[in-house]
Amino acid sequence: MLTAHSNRNSLEKEPMLTVVILTKNEEVNLPRCLDAIPERYPVVIVDSGSTDSTLVIAEIRDCGIYTNPWPGFAEQRNFAIHQCDIATPWILFVDADEIYPEQFYNWFEGQMAGTDSIDVVMVPSILYLKEKRLNYAPGYPIYHPRLVRRETTRFVSNHTGHGEAVINTCRIRYIDIPYQHYFYHGEIMEWMHKHINKGVQELRPIPTAGAVMTTRGRLSVLLGRSWLRIIARFLYHFVFRGGFLDGAAGLEFALMFTWYEATIYLQAKAGIQAR
Repeated sequence: MLTAHSNRNSLEKEPMLTVVILTKNEEVNLPRCLDAIPERYPVVIVDSGSTDSTLVIAEIRDCGIYTNPWPGFAEQRNFAIHQCDIATPWILFVDADEIYPEQFYNWFEGQMAGTDSIDVVMVPSILYLKEKRLNYAPGYPIYHPRLVRRETTRFVSNHTGHGEAVINTCRIRYIDIPYQHYFYHGEIMEWMHKHINKGVQELRPIPTAGAVMTTRGRLSVLLGRSWLRIIARFLYHFVFRGGFLDGAAGLEFALMFTWYEATIYLQAKAGIQAR
């Protein structure tokens, strides 16, 4: 089902960029996300079945609203590109729990708005655990294909089965202006349930033909599904990348993703089939 509401604003000068936010039950995160987006850019919400006030918030903020049952990150982004009546040359994909600084938008207008030599910009993220910035534990830089040229970009599933990558015909640029990702507020049971389901998709990391792979992705495929990954995951985040310097938050982050690695291993050992 597809429903559309009015654009966020009307501009004398046609914008070069539309911001797209994928949502499902994001009433806690969405207001802060929208507050950080400059008024000069239209915003499109692609919702996959919210039952809270997410769509009410979006409508009050005059966002364009479309609905589509969740097909995965890659296909939902492709849906936004092709099915949401977006006319701007560029699309910025922002998750509801992310904040892009004003510096990023100024950089876009100064360097990217008029160029035709780049299709995808890989943008780094900084992670926040319960509002505390993690300076070490995640292992930076972590890049994501977020700023894309609408006419030339297509997303495909990455090696994990649940993440997304862009096709390798895209011309790519990396930048060093990070966005803030407030990925976890303390809802541990919800986080665990979500990641158990993700783990089923990640039982056998396999490269996707024609997809751009990150260095992390190549390493993940190389390591396979050995039990050694569980120990390596903790050592990587807490010791080798200096997560201990983030204090209690760094330890919590390392334990969360070590647990995640363990669930993947145990599901693979139990013979659970990837969906």
